[in-house]
Amino acid sequence: MKKHLWLMGTWAFLSWGSAAAQQLHLQPTPQQCVEAKDSLTFPARFRLELAPSLTGTPTERLLRSLSASDGAGSPFLVTVGVKGDKAVRAYAASVPSVAEGYYLRVEKDRAVIVGHDERGAYYGAQTLAQLKEAGRVPLLSVTDYPDVPFRGVVEGFYGTPWSHEARLSQLDFYGRNKLNVYLYGPKDDPYHSTPHWRKPYPQREAEQLQQLVRRAQENHVLFYWAIHPGQDIRWNEADRDALMAKFEQMYQLGVRAFAIFFDDISGEGTKADKQAALLNYVDDHFVKVKGDVAPLVMCPTEYNKSWSNVEGGYLPTLGDRLNKGIHIMWTGDRVIACVDKASMNFINPLLKRNAYIWWNFPVSDYVRDHLLMGPVYGNGLDIKDDLAAFVSNPMEHPEASKVALYSVADYAWNLEAYDSHASWKRSLRALMPGQADALETFATHNSDLGKNGHRFNREESEEMRPWLERLLGAYVKERRADEPAWRRTREECRNIQRAADLLQASTDNRALVEDIRPWLLQFKLLGEYGEETLNMAEAQLDGRQEAFVDAYTHARALQTLMSEVDATYNQNPYQPGVKTGSKRLLPAFNELFQTATKRFNQATGQALAVATEYLPYTLASDVRQLAQLPVRRRGNTGEVTPSNEVILWQAGGSLTLSLDYARSVSELTVDLGLSGVEAGFSLEVRSAEGEWQSVELRPTGRKTVLQAGVEGRKVTAVRLSNRSGAEQKVYFKQFRLRLAEN
Repeated sequence: MKKHLWLMGTWAFLSWGSAAAQQLHLQPTPQQCVEAKDSLTFPARFRLELAPSLTGTPTERLLRSLSASDGAGSPFLVTVGVKGDKAVRAYAASVPSVAEGYYLRVEKDRAVIVGHDERGAYYGAQTLAQLKEAGRVPLLSVTDYPDVPFRGVVEGFYGTPWSHEARLSQLDFYGRNKLNVYLYGPKDDPYHSTPHWRKPYPQREAEQLQQLVRRAQENHVLFYWAIHPGQDIRWNEADRDALMAKFEQMYQLGVRAFAIFFDDISGEGTKADKQAALLNYVDDHFVKVKGDVAPLVMCPTEYNKSWSNVEGGYLPTLGDRLNKGIHIMWTGDRVIACVDKASMNFINPLLKRNAYIWWNFPVSDYVRDHLLMGPVYGNGLDIKDDLAAFVSNPMEHPEASKVALYSVADYAWNLEAYDSHASWKRSLRALMPGQADALETFATHNSDLGKNGHRFNREESEEMRPWLERLLGAYVKERRADEPAWRRTREECRNIQRAADLLQASTDNRALVEDIRPWLLQFKLLGEYGEETLNMAEAQLDGRQEAFVDAYTHARALQTLMSEVDATYNQNPYQPGVKTGSKRLLPAFNELFQTATKRFNQATGQALAVATEYLPYTLASDVRQLAQLPVRRRGNTGEVTPSNEVILWQAGGSLTLSLDYARSVSELTVDLGLSGVEAGFSLEVRSAEGEWQSVELRPTGRKTVLQAGVEGRKVTAVRLSNRSGAEQKVYFKQFRLRLAEN
């Protein structure tokens, strides 16, 4: 029977009489923990008896850092070894026969750690570190091991790569949380991908990679260096040798784990037989020859079910031809998706091996104006035997990503015991212990993605959902106030304002504050705006005209300030801006504002502006990957949000951007990411009279950017269609419409 140490709730050790003891939860949740009634205050100093096999290892360094001095004369003894070592032979039968497993026992005067292997001993030492930090702990025994062999992070997002300092911090975080893999593959590193994957790193970058490799080793993390050659690879001996030379350079820098990515490419690089031949060559002539290199990992071009064409043979070719020791990555049924038993049952037989899951969460490179700081949920709890690995693709905000990565570590270690909400709350306290409540308030309302092309969504503001529904139901439909809902919503608005202030001023975790600062500014304004819309609605119900105008004027000012934050911060070229509380809070407050203003205007004969946000564009598309892309407005420019991956644009498929009425256009820019592809597409504009007319797409001299001859035309819509008669694999880097100045 499993017993677990929980941070809060019915499993807390309430009999210990210590607040610290009641807060204890081992992270990640252990497989089995049996505790006695007795407890002890973990000593600041202890004697260390270390088996020779662990001398000079990360385990020794960690344990020595836990003792205030060398521990001489301390009555408390910590004995540590690996199964088979003489010092821990008496406990060998208790050690789980699983890689990275360990057995830990705490008695009145001693603690014993026995690892199945060296990494297992290290993880036992990390558990001991948590017990020491907790202060008063029970006498206990822990029998523990991971469910998933490889657990960790793939830095594989588009956008600003993490800084060197952030990566060092990440690797320390992985060690503490028993994650054992970090795959280095930032899309915007030119020496990882096109144009310079064939070239060696310059000295400064090479030295930084060496530092990362050493830090990874100190935390028992496998540092995988990934190469992404597929966009311009030539299937010849010269390019094969260039790739091998690049791997040799990385090997000399200390890298002992390698990956080859073929994701998000088109053209010659997508051929499964060529990919398999290259991977096998690397495996046979590099990985196996070196002897100290971890299993090779590859990311396929068809890396999710919605893009796979089983009849076309791509995945079966990889499954049949790739050496059995090579891991194959998979994101699930879609690019952004959770995985479950059904999804694993689909892919594993095709790959003829367990899939290496690349989970695209909390990555936000397709919704860069949002933060994804909510709970980690949705993946199957019964698939531990179906997974070769589970790695998370994070946000470009490294510290904010740790909220999710903490729970990824918890999930992948012990699937059956995983509790997403409890794990999330613990993550917040671990990251910002002094302001955990404020961080929870912020994260609660910064977890959904908004409208996006992948149709992925997350819960947001769930505790407030029924209160907002009650409030709007009473006021909008019945012209009355639901007083309890009114009070609860006002309370939350004030909680939001207070949380924003506390977090901005907190010194708990300055790196996290800097990650989320623009959103904190917007969050404070959102709380003030929500409270003012409540004041407007109250004044309207009571007939207090002067109070209404005061509240309305302030609410309008707050709308302006929120718009300025959105237009000033996080101005990336893809999804610029700062969105917060966008799933429930902001829509509810906007509805209050509009309803109250309309009723005030009706009652007084005034004409106060009602609109909260005006968008003159509407998108429609039968291309599945484009249909849910948001349209954004910046001044007189409207733009369909770009997409990161290859678009499978079916024959006859189209994308239409409609305007609210006939408007003069000064510029229309299209970028499908590939030269010459425009020959298979047609661009049309719809006149004020409703007639569709063809428009020429002209090269601009800026790589693959095209411009349409629409200058000065009045149009009500523009339509881009695939007229080639065959599916086109393109990118969707830009579709931008600039209106003429009035």
